[in-house]
Amino acid sequence: MGHDTVETPNLSFGRGGRPGRGTPYAQYARLEELHSLQHPLSKEPAELSFIVTTQVMELLFDLLRHEWTIARQALREDDLTAALAALRRGTHVQDVLVESWELLATMTPQEFNSFRALFGEASGFQSSAFLHLEFLLGNKNAALLNMYAQVPEIQAELTEALRSPGLYDEAVSLLARRGLAVRAEVSEQRYRPSEEVAAAWRQVYTEPELADLQPLGEALLDVAERVTRWRQRHLTSVKRTMGGKPGSGGSSGLTWLRKAAEQDVFPELWTIRDEL
Repeated sequence: MGHDTVETPNLSFGRGGRPGRGTPYAQYARLEELHSLQHPLSKEPAELSFIVTTQVMELLFDLLRHEWTIARQALREDDLTAALAALRRGTHVQDVLVESWELLATMTPQEFNSFRALFGEASGFQSSAFLHLEFLLGNKNAALLNMYAQVPEIQAELTEALRSPGLYDEAVSLLARRGLAVRAEVSEQRYRPSEEVAAAWRQVYTEPELADLQPLGEALLDVAERVTRWRQRHLTSVKRTMGGKPGSGGSSGLTWLRKAAEQDVFPELWTIRDEL
C-alpha cells in the first residue's frame, strides 16, 4: 500500500444524526458541537476560562469513572493485571484533573464576582458525574440523591451506584477470596475503617505468599493520594477566589472543602504504614 492510499473512516453523521461537516477529524471528535457549548453570561474575559475548565473537568470525571468501573470489574473477576492497568490509566486522568485547577488559579475575587451571581445556585457540588466517583470511592450519602429528583434517569443511575460495591469493596472482596479473614460487605453508607481490613492489608505487606497483592495496595494508594491532592487544590482555589463565603449551591464553602480534604480515602492502607 502506498502512502497516498491511506483510507479515512466514513464519518458521515454529526449532531443529532445529521450529516457531519468539515474534516473527518472534526466529524469524529464532533468539534462543531464541542465548540458550540461555551456561552458566557457576562463580558468578563475570565468567565470563558471558568466555563471551559468546568466542562473539561466533567469530561475527565466521565473518563475516570470509565477506568474505575473497568478496574472494579477486573477485581471482581480476580484479574489483577487488568485492574492495575485501569487504575494506572486512571491516575493519569487524576493528574490532569489536579492540574486543571491551574486554569483558575489566578482568577481574582473581582473577576469571579463579576459573573458569579449570573449562574445562580449552580454549583460543582451538583455534578452527578463527580458524585458517581465519590460513590465509587466509598463516600456514599443517600441524601444527595434528592438533588436529582427532577432527573429520574440520573437518580436511578446514582441509586444503583449507591447500592453497588465500590472500588475498595471489590478490592477487599478479593482479599477475602485469597483467604484473608475479612468480611466483604456492601453498604449504602460512607465507608468506615475496620481493624479486620487493616489486619488483612498488613498481612499482604508482611507475608511473602501474599506479595503479589502489594501492587494492588500501592495502586489504590496512588488513587487515594491523588483524590487528596484534588481536594486540597480545590480548597486552595476556592479560598483564593472567593474566600470564606458560602458556596453558590448553599454549601458551607471552605468548611466543607477543608473537612473533605482531611478525610483519607481507603483509610486502612494509610494507617498500616505506621507498622510496616
